[in-house]
Amino acid sequence: MSDISDQILKARSKWQYTGKYRPEFALAPSKGQESVWDYPRPPKIDPDRRHILVKYNDLIIVDTQKSVRILETASPPVFYISPSDVNFDYLIDTAGSSICEWKGKAQYWSLDESEVSIQNVGWSYPNSFKEFKSIKDYISFYPALLDCYVDGEKVKPQPGGFYGGWVTSELVGPFKGEPGTGWW
Repeated sequence: MSDISDQILKARSKWQYTGKYRPEFALAPSKGQESVWDYPRPPKIDPDRRHILVKYNDLIIVDTQKSVRILETASPPVFYISPSDVNFDYLIDTAGSSICEWKGKAQYWSLDESEVSIQNVGWSYPNSFKEFKSIKDYISFYPALLDCYVDGEKVKPQPGGFYGGWVTSELVGPFKGEPGTGWW
């Protein structure tokens, strides 16, 4: 997916907030916190060396200190992990996909273990747009479906059910996906 369609370009142009200013309704961060309203649009790829753990019960899917965060205005960061740091013993690729106007067409991954199967626990971009080639095949996981941790802190899922942001105590919002945010 190397060409960006007119439809994708049109979707990109509709964003009112781009991280250049913090709107009045945004919460001010305290020392050591980040406001998601200071994140840019288009999103930024930010290398991160904190300890990332993703698991389901006792099944360890990720245990690494090498990830990247995608920082995008109004959303909690999404942590992406190199496929070399993902335990694929419990994952299978899943039919279906979606389109991100920044990253491209997503492929979904499901947890498939002898005693449990959970659909679409994660996603990746095998044919990302050129601006996001550096995360090609990197995988992120939904903290609503798996237990995700950043430096020992259990991540809360981004509100709304669709988005995959990782909410930690270092963040202030409000976050895209909360009630009344459809116009963002």
